[in-house]
Amino acid sequence: MLAFAAFLMLFAQEGTPAGSESMDKAIKSFIDVFAAVEENAADPVNSAHAVLEGAIPGMLKRLDPFSVFFDPAQFEQLKELEKSTRKGFGSVVSILPGRVVVLQTLPGTPSARSGMNPGDEIVALNGIPLARLDTEQLLQLLTQARNQQVRLDVRRPGNARLLPLILTPEDVDAPSVERAFLMRPGIAYLRVGSFDVPTGKAIREAIESLGGHKLNGLVLDLRNNPGGVMGAALETASLFLKPGQVIMSVRGRSVGTDEVKVPDGTTPYSFPVAILVNGKSASASEIVAGALQDHKRATVVGEQSFGKGLVQSVMPLSHGSGMALTTAFYYTPSGKSIQRSLPGQLAQTTTGGGTGGVTPDQLAYPEEMNRLRAVLDATGSVTTF
Repeated sequence: MLAFAAFLMLFAQEGTPAGSESMDKAIKSFIDVFAAVEENAADPVNSAHAVLEGAIPGMLKRLDPFSVFFDPAQFEQLKELEKSTRKGFGSVVSILPGRVVVLQTLPGTPSARSGMNPGDEIVALNGIPLARLDTEQLLQLLTQARNQQVRLDVRRPGNARLLPLILTPEDVDAPSVERAFLMRPGIAYLRVGSFDVPTGKAIREAIESLGGHKLNGLVLDLRNNPGGVMGAALETASLFLKPGQVIMSVRGRSVGTDEVKVPDGTTPYSFPVAILVNGKSASASEIVAGALQDHKRATVVGEQSFGKGLVQSVMPLSHGSGMALTTAFYYTPSGKSIQRSLPGQLAQTTTGGGTGGVTPDQLAYPEEMNRLRAVLDATGSVTTF
């Protein structure tokens, strides 16, 4: 700890480029507290813990809730989570009380190679009958099973005999386009659960499979979509905007101001679009909704979105640790800040008006939950397996 304090003292003596006097005072105050704690605290002080678990996280917390420090183990986990692959069998299933029905098998995955088909019902997993399990128990069982070889008993429609299947998990792409179908002739529905590297391409492929430019309309469901890879959001917005139109702008002290426009050579879809959002639609979801709304290219329906318009830069640090730091803010084409205000935080964005987030053109709130709707919602539970 003394060595660290000595380093800070040397740093303070040399001064800093900006605000050096106030920085000197702050560092000296920190050193005084640091030394007093080391000398007088009732229990011995672990210097590394004091800095890595106290001082650094405390400093970042005062900036905004999203700027955080990662120790080496946490930083390694973050890098794994950023991958668009995870262990699984490559199927999308519907979970009903006591039933698990296959909706889709992804090409080239263990589920597809096993011969599993949409419509098949999984009636037992590793000898455990599923008929008596509720939705939550089924979801927990399926989640645990993704990391090991499983034995399934599958019932195929029209076939009374159970099919025994053995599947070994592999790294599979987590599909961000969770549902894609025609609500009625010419009107497509796409449910996008997150924005990953391949999401823009996946949305285009889903639209093309349902009719492409011949469609009469699209409902793009971004409810509960927390965002993700910004490049995927830009690709998605470019599917519906004309070349040269502004998708968003980025403003920050270290990055200046930069406008992102639709690249030349694109051929956007021209059919009407409705975008569904709610209070859990955030970040990349709000980029897409805000861009299409500002250009009057889509009608946004639902609730006020979350309001997360921060540019997060992930920075590797020494000894395997890392940091996520807010370095800029996102703005819609009209100049409105997507970021909602954060009371009590030192770092604040200068908004272009409004309260942050995307305000729907048509407000629509969820119906009050009742027993019938709870059952209907449960029958619509969908997960990857």
